[in-house]
Amino acid sequence: MKREETRQVYLDYSATTPVKPEVLEAMLPYFSEYYGNPSSLYSLGQKSKNAIRAARGQLAGLIGAQESEVFFTGSGTEADNWALIGAAMWKRDKGRHIVTTNIEHHAIMHSGGFLEKEGYEVTSLPAGKDGLVKPELLEKAIRDDTTLVSVMFANNEIGTIQPIAELCAIAHGRGALFHTDAVQALGNVPIDVHGLGVDLMSMSAHKIYGPKGVGALYIKKGVNLPGYIHGGAQESDKRAGTENLTGIVGFGKAAELAAQNLEAHIAKTRELNDYFIDRVLREIPDVYVNGSLESRLPGNANITFKYIESEAILLSLDIAGISVSTGSACASATLEPSHVLDALGLPIEEIYGSLRFTVGDFTTREDLDYVVEELKTAVARLREFSLFSGQAGQ
Repeated sequence: MKREETRQVYLDYSATTPVKPEVLEAMLPYFSEYYGNPSSLYSLGQKSKNAIRAARGQLAGLIGAQESEVFFTGSGTEADNWALIGAAMWKRDKGRHIVTTNIEHHAIMHSGGFLEKEGYEVTSLPAGKDGLVKPELLEKAIRDDTTLVSVMFANNEIGTIQPIAELCAIAHGRGALFHTDAVQALGNVPIDVHGLGVDLMSMSAHKIYGPKGVGALYIKKGVNLPGYIHGGAQESDKRAGTENLTGIVGFGKAAELAAQNLEAHIAKTRELNDYFIDRVLREIPDVYVNGSLESRLPGNANITFKYIESEAILLSLDIAGISVSTGSACASATLEPSHVLDALGLPIEEIYGSLRFTVGDFTTREDLDYVVEELKTAVARLREFSLFSGQAGQ
């Protein structure tokens, strides 16, 4: 008898997404047919240049920007680095104080750490237990020498969405620039950069069903951010190096699809996520959801399972063909506890008992039913042998 294959369920869309068939189809001709260097003057090169221009327009359309305000990078991490370090350099005559939060992506945290070594002062605002940063804390922290405020749009671990427009208005009221890391928010919530008022915004293609290795930085017209990579004149003299043509084309197509399907995508992922959270909370004892239940990404569920370690649950689910995360994909190889959950005040043992489940366009309710049943089995078995098993159910 042929052995039945293990069902495969992917619930880590915040880490990365599969490339959609339409995106791959758009990219393929630029590998072998329209492969010219975009800086070349002959027609083959100009076809590539036009493709980049079209992709820039597609991404600009998704966020309500002008084409000239979109600059392609190699990743969201590069965009974060460029935003923080570039803004600090541009405004260093005004001051050397930067405000961010204690739940930012490591790309922001480490860029801030670099700037501190260069003589800058970085203030990290604390998030509340729900993961939200209170505007009044920014009002107290901002100073006359504050040049930049950077607050992520939506957290990559717990999905909490910040009040960006309100925070941006506070920064502008004191003459500071405002940057937001929107890598997780892009394609998952409506974004209008001009309505929000942000000066800088980081994005990434592989979070919206596009390819890896390409990101973008929105730079508001009039914000004269210095170039970050030096050499050629690509990206309006802002980022040198031959462009990742196929990646940019893929990013553009993914952005176009995201704009077309945004309302349906939000409705589907929210319905699935709510269904999943409801079943887990009802059917598995001693669990709770981290972050805000109201102001959160529609597809994110970060859940703590008391008395057991999340890594053991993850491995059990992996055997069953289920892919989930213990937190940020960028930090998953380390043994350090999540700085985000630590900032929310979780006890260390409960931080190590937390998993992130994120649904996407290819998730089905049947997938979630399968995951819940496997999760119930894994949690019950692991708690039976846990050092904390005597506390379970108390």
